[in-house]
Amino acid sequence: MAEITAPIEHETPGRFAILTARVRQFATPTAIVSLLLALLLVFLVANPLFQLVRESLTNAKTGELTFANYLAAFARPRYVQAFINSLQLGVCVAVAAGAIGVPLAWAVSRTDMPWRNIVHGMVIGSFLIPPFVGAIGWILLGGPNAGWINRIYMAVTGASSGPFNIFSFGGLVLVISLYVFPLVYVFTKSALDLVSTEMEEAAAILGSGPASTTLRITLPLVLPSILGSLFIVFLEVLGLFGTAALIAIPAGFNVVTTQLAAFFENPVRVEVAAAFSMPLIVITIVLLGAQRLLLARKGYVTVSGKGGHRSLMRLGAFRWIMLAYAALIGLLSVVAPMYIILQSAFTRAWVKGLTPDNLTLANFYQALVGQPSIRQSLFNTFHYAFWAATICTVLGFAVAYIARRRLLPFASALSSITLAPFAVPGIVLAICFYAAYAPPPFSLYGFGALIVIAFVTRFLPIAFVNSNSAIQGLHPELEEAVRIAGGSQGRAVWNVVLPVLKMSLLGSWLLIFVIGTRELSTAMFLSGPQTRVVSVLTIEMSEQGQYEILSAIAVLLLLVTGIVVAIGTKIVGRDFMLRRT
Repeated sequence: MAEITAPIEHETPGRFAILTARVRQFATPTAIVSLLLALLLVFLVANPLFQLVRESLTNAKTGELTFANYLAAFARPRYVQAFINSLQLGVCVAVAAGAIGVPLAWAVSRTDMPWRNIVHGMVIGSFLIPPFVGAIGWILLGGPNAGWINRIYMAVTGASSGPFNIFSFGGLVLVISLYVFPLVYVFTKSALDLVSTEMEEAAAILGSGPASTTLRITLPLVLPSILGSLFIVFLEVLGLFGTAALIAIPAGFNVVTTQLAAFFENPVRVEVAAAFSMPLIVITIVLLGAQRLLLARKGYVTVSGKGGHRSLMRLGAFRWIMLAYAALIGLLSVVAPMYIILQSAFTRAWVKGLTPDNLTLANFYQALVGQPSIRQSLFNTFHYAFWAATICTVLGFAVAYIARRRLLPFASALSSITLAPFAVPGIVLAICFYAAYAPPPFSLYGFGALIVIAFVTRFLPIAFVNSNSAIQGLHPELEEAVRIAGGSQGRAVWNVVLPVLKMSLLGSWLLIFVIGTRELSTAMFLSGPQTRVVSVLTIEMSEQGQYEILSAIAVLLLLVTGIVVAIGTKIVGRDFMLRRT
């Protein structure tokens, strides 16, 4: 009998089953966390930038699309002149900072100059001093009427006036340069530390002297890093507000940041400020792109590479000249301004000096007890800097890990969004957040949360770059071993990645904390009466001439920051600014 068989019908899964399977495939903890990070980055970066562009193209009264804001922002010669002044200031400061930072980096990294560790510490000290504090010190030193330099000169020479006026273009360039040159120093020293000295030794054998060898061999090898650092300084100056407000405004010298601040005076014209800030973003994007191309050349990497033979260049008697130059920079950037601030902090009237009847602790009493608003500002400063540094470190590591391990198809897009704040000056970023989150429905203006969010956005690229470099040096096999043993991705991160990278992450936190305590541009338009930070308070009190109390506040700020940095560097090491892996 023939066996009759029927064809077997395979059940075709329905659309719902297919959809469910795909959801289960992608609904892993890693994918969910990554999606949440992407949404958070949109909230932090993409939305404020979008709101800034929208605000610049919107009529504030009718809500219609218009280019009138751009006409209002650039129609008056005073506004255009502010841009020209800022460009001139940026170029002059970049040249001056290069003249300070490059020789110091070369002397510390490559030569037998005495006391190199002390010089390096001096540079770190200059970095720790907020620019607005340095500006206060130099106002007390170089004021045309009561500044101590001019008073000493008049006492010695009998002249009726002193030769120095800090309220001038030259004074502005000097003060800013003294507190931004550490950026040039860090970039240049980091590049020099990667270069072997074999080529320089070969040049010396062939009869080349130290100057010729440095100019023809050493500096060309690190030229991309030097130029990149000068671009960063130029952009930093374009977005700098504190020093400009303290020195440029009394000097009658209008720059972009002071003009942006003027747009926030009554009546507030956010739409005009948004339009006025657009060229800053364009300039920043262009220069950051140029810097990236320069650094991508890696012109400072020789055949020997990192770890190659290194020997210090002998300068002979010239090493004492270099030490004298370093001492002069230390005197101008750290010793002199800090001495006058300490003197002012402990006196009733700073112009009378350290006489027994002028000494007092009343300024510190006012800062800590007598005026609650000052105490609140100090607390806000450290509170916001702590949370900004903590959130940045965690978020920067998470994004860097996802991007480096390619856990999502759009991981590279996350990296681009994270780095986008690099292209936005701090004062422009403040305008972005004001436009996005000050009005309803968020209505966050006057809340500390808005300042912390803005700080996190501003400093997130620092944490991301640091974590990305550290993760790049960690081989994935260590994590794969945990996965093979049955552990999850999260357990691999917790048990392997974080313990290995904890020093790098702590260095990142420390750097962001220090920068957060001195940040002014981002906080300027976002702080209210109860959320004011020290940097904003400094601008307000300087207009009232309360330099004695201001000096006491500066001493307290530097004291707490110094303690935190001392503890951190004891753990991380003194070169937390130079950490790359």
